[in-house]
Amino acid sequence: MIDLTVNESVLESAVTVARDRSIRIPTFRQMRNPALIPDSIKNQLSDVGLWDLNPLNLFRITWHNEPTASGGGFGKVNYLEIPKEISGVDARIIMLEGKWFPTGAHKVGAAFGCLAPRLVTGQFDPATQKAVWPSTGNYCRGGAYDSNLLGCESIAILPEGMSQERFQWLENVAGEIIKTPGSESNVKEIFDKCNELRASGQDLVIFNQFDEFGNYLWHYSVTGPAMVEVLNEIMGAGDRFAGVTLTTGSAGTIGSGDYLKQVYPTSKIVAGEATECPTMILNGFGEHRIEGIGDKHIPWVHNIRNTDMAMAIDDESPMSLIRLFNEPAGQEYLAKLGVSADFIEKLPLLGISGVANMLMAIKFAKWYELTGNDIVMTLGTDSMEMYGSRIKELRQERGEFTASDAAGAYHQHLMGQSTANTQELGYYERKRIHNLKYYTWVEQQGKTHDEIQRQWYDADYWTNIQALVDPIDELIDQFNQRVGLG
Repeated sequence: MIDLTVNESVLESAVTVARDRSIRIPTFRQMRNPALIPDSIKNQLSDVGLWDLNPLNLFRITWHNEPTASGGGFGKVNYLEIPKEISGVDARIIMLEGKWFPTGAHKVGAAFGCLAPRLVTGQFDPATQKAVWPSTGNYCRGGAYDSNLLGCESIAILPEGMSQERFQWLENVAGEIIKTPGSESNVKEIFDKCNELRASGQDLVIFNQFDEFGNYLWHYSVTGPAMVEVLNEIMGAGDRFAGVTLTTGSAGTIGSGDYLKQVYPTSKIVAGEATECPTMILNGFGEHRIEGIGDKHIPWVHNIRNTDMAMAIDDESPMSLIRLFNEPAGQEYLAKLGVSADFIEKLPLLGISGVANMLMAIKFAKWYELTGNDIVMTLGTDSMEMYGSRIKELRQERGEFTASDAAGAYHQHLMGQSTANTQELGYYERKRIHNLKYYTWVEQQGKTHDEIQRQWYDADYWTNIQALVDPIDELIDQFNQRVGLG
């Protein structure tokens, strides 16, 4: 769970660091509703770039940032509606835009959700300890960024096969970068490196997104309400919210589905993975190219009992579609099909996993034969800003992307997207997936048999975590008062 026990001696050290660096920490409620952010901070942000290493950008960890690279304020939640010319289905598919976070990815919020409670309780000392961020991509970027803003050293751990842009960016932000063998599917190698660091005698704290409930809690309390805000804005008489579709990396983002289901009890939560590594669907394994999805295990923070469907996406689909969406011949082809110039201009807002999320929404709409009155929510975790090298690699491997290639990609991977590799989860299907946690977390990572049972059988287990938002916000308020910045 999330331990809120206060260590007073370490807390005073953290307060001193914050005071010396003029750091004020935002609350979860301010991230959910930036109208609560003091005007003095909003005024200072007018001269700050969205990715700047400035503590003020902690207040930009929200879905409400003005979509601009510098000096923006706050407004409505940023989202895209996928046109039928792209989706091929009648249902309305709505995608939140992760690009407009600092670092260009929403994982900066998940990392904050893990670090902030430790900081304001004195369980982490930014003056002496290093923050370790194990990841398959954006989480370690978000963690290194948050660490920099909060005045502490960081170690970023990620597979060596991730995109060049991630490593280049981390060189200027993280204190240390550790590359582990493999790519998206090699999560155990990341865990092994964490265990090695624990045994090294260094003074550090490991913020493992796969078992840190701050990750789940941030998405439950910030991403979920952001989706509800959009639904309240766009839903008309007779409309129905059908469900949310999300690929699972750490399974933090899918915590937003728990919030949505409390507001819309008939809605469904759909968890996605790559066909090449079908852990939920087949207890399978493998390797794939949908960056940011970690697999061959079930994350500790995934509330499987509340998940309605498991779905797999062939990794060739998003890899072909990032070319369709970003290569000139692809954009020209889409324009001929009637896709608006305005929407084509926004297609680079979808990174590889964002495309996979959209494809899940399409499969979900086809599976349930959804109509124009049905709405499906998903999100773009990041944008193509981190994947330009992948386009170049595909060009080198396959040659230039032609009009014929564009037609093939469009009809095969969009219009031809089928309902294959989709499972509705009954009680025992969910329990089967939940039980997979045992082999990673109890046998290998030191979790207890009692807690894995409570995750499944205790009706209050997940709601008790959700109830920690207000106590954490109270501790953040107390921390800021002690820092004394006004």
